[in-house]
Amino acid sequence: MPDIQFMNRIKILNAIGLLARLAAGGLFVYSGVIKLLAPAEEFAYAIETYKVAGPALSLWTAYILPWLELYAGLALAAGIFTRFNAVLCGALLLFFEALLAQAWLRGLPVTSCGCFGSGSSNSLEYEFFQNLVFLALTFAAYRYGRGFSADAGVAGEKVSTHEGTT
Repeated sequence: MPDIQFMNRIKILNAIGLLARLAAGGLFVYSGVIKLLAPAEEFAYAIETYKVAGPALSLWTAYILPWLELYAGLALAAGIFTRFNAVLCGALLLFFEALLAQAWLRGLPVTSCGCFGSGSSNSLEYEFFQNLVFLALTFAAYRYGRGFSADAGVAGEKVSTHEGTT
């Protein structure tokens, strides 16, 4: 007979993983869609304000990054290749953190971080700390996100017996 406390713990971890996947994946879907609906040149200008890429690379990034965010977010939320997409989203967040930190430390006049299109106007500090929260969510999605996922369904795992740590 399975231990009831253990089974309850597994259900809680699965729920945490699901919520983390949905929140982090939803963030990336929203971010990608907002950028895709606006002209790429607007996002490219926001990228240029960080003073790490020229106009050509910024424009190329503005065309590619929103699609990467959209598809990685959709796959993470759905639990498709959960761990891979959690790592991908986490790596993107770490890269964004590095960009935000260098601009913040250099005192660059970044009026729009570009995180949610060119219209967002949160401070770099706010965006930096917000990204830390989403980085923690991608970790939770990586660690516990296989419960209630497409990955678990394909593998034939039962949600009630999934340990959430594999």
